[in-house]
Amino acid sequence: MAKLFIVGTPIGNLGDMTLRGIETLKSVDAIACEDTRHSLPLLAHFDIRKELISYHKFNEAECSERLIDMILGGKNIALITDAGMPSVSDPGAELISKCHDRGVEVEVVPGPTAAMSALALSGIKSKGFVFLGFLPEKKAEIEDILSKTAFCGLPLALYVAPHDLKRTAATLCEQLGDRKVYVCRELTKLHECVQITSLASFECEERGEIVMIVDSAPAHNPLNDLPVAEHVRRYLSEGYSKKDAIKRVAQDRGVPKNEIYQAYIDIE
Repeated sequence: MAKLFIVGTPIGNLGDMTLRGIETLKSVDAIACEDTRHSLPLLAHFDIRKELISYHKFNEAECSERLIDMILGGKNIALITDAGMPSVSDPGAELISKCHDRGVEVEVVPGPTAAMSALALSGIKSKGFVFLGFLPEKKAEIEDILSKTAFCGLPLALYVAPHDLKRTAATLCEQLGDRKVYVCRELTKLHECVQITSLASFECEERGEIVMIVDSAPAHNPLNDLPVAEHVRRYLSEGYSKKDAIKRVAQDRGVPKNEIYQAYIDIE
């Protein structure tokens, strides 16, 4: 049965194209591209000659139906974008979702992604991260997104156009306060670099493809804003013993248990 192949493509260096990706693109009947003109040099480099179908954010709804009909008609289709993984801050999610809904098989052929490459290059120590992609244009929408992620305890990764770089840094500083930031530019290309700066004293060249990694702030526990006794009583109301409740409060606040116990006893 025919299927949709999600194929990752290089984010800059053509040498990062995987063997499996090349084999897949050579085997399918047609390739859906974000921009056919942009994809032609990549395909020509690997001597791939296939029917190309323009699939972008302005025709996703209509083109998704056409592509699914082609797959149901027995044609294998590959989906690529200008760089990186389709549907990750690029077109593709609508087509993939519709394939799932209609029982069309989907297979992923992984490739490079700018966010993961930037995180590796930054050297930031973290057990995870929050990917924001490109921030929206409207300030209210930006504030809404950042209010939900500002104090999650994880670094933030976002894509930024060069002409928006300083404005974005200023907005982030206004919403998050001063934080360390890693600006990764021209990943996998000749002038690849990472510049380490801060949001308050932001310095970086405004050119090239850019990924910003903004360091995390400690996750904020709203219980820590309560008086110590009220904090302990919250855990008691959840069924914890006094000993365990005091232990939890001490962990929340990063202080010795004896200090919490004494404060609780004094107030009680």
